[in-house]
Amino acid sequence: MMKVSELGEFGLIDLLARMVSDSQGNQPAPHQIIADIGDDAAAWRSEASTQLATVDSLVQDVHFTLSTTSWKELGWKSLAINLSDIAAMGGVPEYALAALAIPADTEVEDVAAVYEGMIEMAKQFQVAIIGGNVCRSPAVSITITVLGSSLNNKILRRSTAMPGDNIAVTGYAGSAKAGLEMLTKGLQFSPEATTYLRDAFLHPMPRITEGQLLIKQGVATAIDISDGLLADLRHICQSSQVSARVEVDRVPVHPAVRENYGDRARELALGGGENYELLFTGNAAVINKVKEEAPCPVTIIGEITAGEPGEVSLFDTDGNPVKIRETGWEHF
Repeated sequence: MMKVSELGEFGLIDLLARMVSDSQGNQPAPHQIIADIGDDAAAWRSEASTQLATVDSLVQDVHFTLSTTSWKELGWKSLAINLSDIAAMGGVPEYALAALAIPADTEVEDVAAVYEGMIEMAKQFQVAIIGGNVCRSPAVSITITVLGSSLNNKILRRSTAMPGDNIAVTGYAGSAKAGLEMLTKGLQFSPEATTYLRDAFLHPMPRITEGQLLIKQGVATAIDISDGLLADLRHICQSSQVSARVEVDRVPVHPAVRENYGDRARELALGGGENYELLFTGNAAVINKVKEEAPCPVTIIGEITAGEPGEVSLFDTDGNPVKIRETGWEHF
C-alpha cells in the first residue's frame, strides 16, 4: 500500500497516464489526437460538425460519501453523468478530461480504482480520456469535462417543445433516489432489489444510443433527468415557454421501487434526481417510432400545453389534481 504523498504528483500522473494508455479502445480515432496526457493541453483535429462540451463535479459529502460509494463506482459515475449530458443533446461523446482533487494520504490503489471505473465507462462508448489534473485537497472532488460532436449536425434542445407534443421518458423514474435512501438509511431488501437499486444510484448507464435515436427519428426536445422528472420537465417548459400536464400513474416505476417503497414510490419517481434517463417531447407518431426502436422501455406520461410558461400540472387516471412534496434537487 502506498499513499499519494509518497508516490508524488508526477508519479501519480505517470501511473494514471499508463492506465489510460494501456486501456483497450481508449482512443478510437488516434489519427485525430495530436497531443493527450503529458502536454499542457490536449489537442485534436475537429470534424466538420457542431461541437459539444459539458463539465460536472462530484464532491465528497455533497454528492457522495466514501462509506456508501466505492472508488471504482465513483470513477464510473463521474464520467457517466457527463456522458448523460451529451446523450441529452443527442450527441456523440469523444474525449474526456478528468480533474482529481484528493487528500495527500489517499491510497494510490484507491485513485487507480477511480480510473478503472472511468476507463470501463469510457470503453462502453469509445470515449478517449485525453488529459486532466491532480491536486491536493482536504476532501475528494472529481471534475470531468466531456467533449463531443453532433449527429448529422443536429442537436436536441430544451427550448423546442410545442403545445400538443407528447411527453415521454426512457427507462424507469426514481430508482436512483430509492437507491440513495437504501444506502444512507441502511435499508434491507432482497439481494435482487439491493443490486438493482445500488446500481441505479452508483452505476448509471447514460442513454447515448437512445439520444442518437431521438435525433434520427426527428425529435427536437430532450433533457436528462439529473434534478428530478418534475424539475427537469419544468426546465423544458420554462425554456420553451409552454406548460405541461402529467398523468402521474403513467410514470414508469421499477418493481423494486414499487415493492419496497409502497406509497412513496410515486413521489420518488416524480421528484428523485440522478436518474439520468431521457425526458423528451414530440408528436405521437415520432414517439411511437422511438418506442419501436429503443433498446429500453419508453413511456408516454403526459402532454405539452399552452398554459403558463414553466407550469407543470399533475393528475391521476381519473383526472383529479395531484400534489407531491418532493419536486426535485436544487444545489442552493
